[in-house]
Amino acid sequence: MKSVWKYEHKAPLGLYVHISFCVQKCNYCDFLSFSADEKTKRQYVDALVKEMKIWREKTSDYELDTIFIGGGTPSVLSVSDMDILFQGISDCFSWSKKPEFTVECNPGTVDEEKLSLYRQAGVNRLSFGMQSTMDEELRQLGRIHNYEQFLGSYELARRMGFDNMNVDIMSAVPEQTLKSYETTLHRITELAPEHISSYSLIIEEGTPFYERYADSPPVDENTDRRMYECTEEILAAAGYMRYEISNYARPGRECRHNIKYWRRSEYLGLGLGAASQMGDCRFSNLRNLEAYLSVLQTGGDVVEEREELSLTDEKAEFMYLGLRMMQGISVKEFETNFGETLEDCYGEEITRCERQGLLECQGDRIFLTKRGIDVSNRVFAEFV
Repeated sequence: MKSVWKYEHKAPLGLYVHISFCVQKCNYCDFLSFSADEKTKRQYVDALVKEMKIWREKTSDYELDTIFIGGGTPSVLSVSDMDILFQGISDCFSWSKKPEFTVECNPGTVDEEKLSLYRQAGVNRLSFGMQSTMDEELRQLGRIHNYEQFLGSYELARRMGFDNMNVDIMSAVPEQTLKSYETTLHRITELAPEHISSYSLIIEEGTPFYERYADSPPVDENTDRRMYECTEEILAAAGYMRYEISNYARPGRECRHNIKYWRRSEYLGLGLGAASQMGDCRFSNLRNLEAYLSVLQTGGDVVEEREELSLTDEKAEFMYLGLRMMQGISVKEFETNFGETLEDCYGEEITRCERQGLLECQGDRIFLTKRGIDVSNRVFAEFV
């Protein structure tokens, strides 16, 4: 790939590119993802570049400070397809001097040639979907890899020079015990990735797991609770700071792109079903692959839904998204953004949560207490 990055000083923008392909659908997954042949993948990449060109002029006053290629499994794309994708991003957008550039990978789908291309293109952060270090748990989840394959991919990435990596882990999965989950946590901290995302299994309608576990989750409530508690205990002991409800990082290695979502910064989503927020407007793309490819073939608009956010919507989002982060929200920033005091707008709700021990106020910051984190959805509902 020939680099033609343009470094300028403009308004910051996050870019998300959705790669909807994967080797096979996992048993718990309700994301917009599916398997496809190589011809379809190339058609999709070509369509993505067409979409980028449509946005080139519209984003001329912006520069990318974060880029996140997610899915699905982006690393299933061939070297040639990913090279076309990288070149499109480089040609169509201005970049900040030090953007965070993430690619999601699944173990067993990366090799030295792919990782070399990623490095050349400026990718400086990888996110591995591992989920568990226990092979039987991985089999239950429908993952395509085992733990040894994860280790091979992870260690190869380290040898290739990647020094900023995330690993996803999952709790409350079938066949998992508290002991096996603790083993996964200890094994991952020994590998010392810079970032760890930890999620509890959610049984989503329309997935194979929903048919099996909708009425009887695979892990009892008490065990699920203890897994949740030991996540923070073990990761904190290993030097990981919890900076968002489900995310932990070494100091300075927080995911800058995801923070944009929680802070309501502007981001552009490209690809099938991708969502964007620009100014006070939120919009999302077509979710049907044939329709997406067809519309872009004729230069049409692939945006399917648009929503103009009201001031009430924006204030509510400021609260419930900002409170997902451990540092919470700024009283002064709220007043600057919305022209009214936080007390006038949400004083009653905040007082009620304080009395219940769910929120704490310190100086300019309001944030969830430990108890508040445990029942965060209850707190967020106060502001919706």
